[in-house]
Amino acid sequence: MNTNEKIRVLGKGLTAQAIKEKFPNALLYDDNDFKDYDLSSCEKTIVSPGIPPYNEMITKAKNVQSDYDLFDEVMPFSIWISGTNGKTTTTQMCQHILNERNSVCGGNIGTPLSKLDTNASIWILETSSFTLHYTNTAKPNLYLLLPISEDHITWHGSFEEYENAKLKPLSLMKKGEIAIIPQCYKDYKSNAHKITYKDSDDLCEKFGIDKSKIKFKEPFLLDALLALASKKIIFDEIDYKKINTFTIDEHKVEEFIDNKNRVWVNDSKATNVDATINALVPYKDKNIHLILGGDDKGANLLPLFEVIKNLNVKVYAIGSNNKRVEKYCNEYNIEVENCEILKNAVIKINKNLKDNSIGILSPSAASLDQFKSYAQRGKTFKDLVLDLSKL
Repeated sequence: MNTNEKIRVLGKGLTAQAIKEKFPNALLYDDNDFKDYDLSSCEKTIVSPGIPPYNEMITKAKNVQSDYDLFDEVMPFSIWISGTNGKTTTTQMCQHILNERNSVCGGNIGTPLSKLDTNASIWILETSSFTLHYTNTAKPNLYLLLPISEDHITWHGSFEEYENAKLKPLSLMKKGEIAIIPQCYKDYKSNAHKITYKDSDDLCEKFGIDKSKIKFKEPFLLDALLALASKKIIFDEIDYKKINTFTIDEHKVEEFIDNKNRVWVNDSKATNVDATINALVPYKDKNIHLILGGDDKGANLLPLFEVIKNLNVKVYAIGSNNKRVEKYCNEYNIEVENCEILKNAVIKINKNLKDNSIGILSPSAASLDQFKSYAQRGKTFKDLVLDLSKL
């Protein structure tokens, strides 16, 4: 890799700044100074993953690629993790059980590729559909694909394009490489050896994993199984002891108790329908008080209402799509209150929460309409619940 190479980077965020540190001659552009961009140049052009394909910088640039392509030649053995939900946890779990084997992790979470150690034995990369859209040459040695459901429709233009981005690595992989993928993609053309799965039990059977020895339940069980499978494939070891020492991040199906010993669940990271559906599975026999709403990114919300119409649930609508949530609840005869903001929802749930009930924030939507991040939304939720006596 020639770090003196002159490249161009579209975007000036975290990924772009990290590339600039690695390649001092790199030129960074955003929408404000794109007028200075040489449209006739065929220089290598790296795209920051947040920039959508319809942005003028993309439509007018040549030789566009991802930062994964930039590091293709020096990337060590790599595990890429993608899918709609669970990829962050799966990435963290993989790193947790492989760090003793000189692995590092990054990509869509934590450390940009430009700052990863190329002398490490394994790169474990959380890989977004945005990055995959712009990736043309780089590929994983082991691809762990979680189930795919509707998300980022506004960015990609359609679910089909979003799905195609997630499946793209399969078309780039070579013979001898391995992909663990949902069974519905068993016929997708790839030179890699495909191991397909229907669900967690199917994965256990195919890798000889004893589910009873794992402390995690759904929705985190699948993440743990994929991490265990990666170590089984590479080192022929099922590391129950190590995986059971992993701690789940905040804001993901995080249970906590209020001052009346009632159960609340902070699932602020549930930014799409599938995440919320999975989060509700452990509570299907309870009376559920569910906070929904935010920026739904143009996704189809109806599959969620098809599920919750069969549960004992009351919905509290918040965020920029609160009226849309309320409309669907009314259409499906689901009890709903339009609260508009999170504080109002917590106050109302506080009045209704009884025995065998849970109050859960699992919004099926992004947070940026009312918060700086899903983490801030989750922290605000917890603070409100724990300070109910002051409300």
